[in-house]
Amino acid sequence: MELPLVVGVDGSDSSLEAVDWAVDEAARHGLSLRLVFASLWERYEGARPSFSTDRAADKVMAEHITASCAERARLRDPEVKVSSEVLPDDAASALLHAAHESFALVTGSRGRGEIAGLLLGSVGLTVAARAVCPVVVVRGGRRNQQGSYGRVVVGVGDASDGSAAVRFALREAEARGCALHAVRAWRRPAHEHADSPLIVDDAAGSQEERASALLTEALRDAAEDDPQVEVERQAVEGPAHKVLLDASADADLVVVGAQRRHGHFGLQLGRTAHALLHHAACPVAVVPQRD
Repeated sequence: MELPLVVGVDGSDSSLEAVDWAVDEAARHGLSLRLVFASLWERYEGARPSFSTDRAADKVMAEHITASCAERARLRDPEVKVSSEVLPDDAASALLHAAHESFALVTGSRGRGEIAGLLLGSVGLTVAARAVCPVVVVRGGRRNQQGSYGRVVVGVGDASDGSAAVRFALREAEARGCALHAVRAWRRPAHEHADSPLIVDDAAGSQEERASALLTEALRDAAEDDPQVEVERQAVEGPAHKVLLDASADADLVVVGAQRRHGHFGLQLGRTAHALLHHAACPVAVVPQRD
């Protein structure tokens, strides 16, 4: 039985966008949908009844938000099985705990009370950097969120540290019935041979060929497992974060890997994933890859 798709909700416009995206995603994969609202009001109740109107109001608000989001999900697609839950914990901790029994976690790009136009909220950043399952941050334009471009992009690093991201991206492309655009960035060598243009050009050509070879190697096994997915391969000159930000403009989803180092509990995001989570023009999936 497939694990559910878990969505963090808080009543913000951003989380409503995440609910809409997650309903469509659940339908594509035949998954159930679990809505999670994290609230600390229960933690402070203690053993005795509390008569605090603030706490009572918080409880009512949490129940109202989850019920409203569940109804929104059912109206969007009645075929998707939806459940909801209010958890007595802070949002990041609740979602990180839920990740152990999730197909993927979905969050909005900003939380309730955060100013529109700010970069990714702290909850989304923490969850994307530490979760043991894939995390999708729903951001970008409406057409991108609605899947209007028919294009999934995956950033391919070394063959040893990106296989999980490639497999996730292939599964997404298959579920959407679209092509997978696999991208690997490469950089020109330093200009110590600027007085010898032929040397610089030869070195650049060598770097591009190496990037193309590594791209093919990284995709080989995963692509054989999903031969029905059309895979477009492209080695692009430039910093990886800029290359993928450019690619996100006409993509429905961009997928990147994130190394999870055993015993390391800090934020485990590289520069590329960090830049995409803050600035991509489409939803971003961060897929953990274990050492």
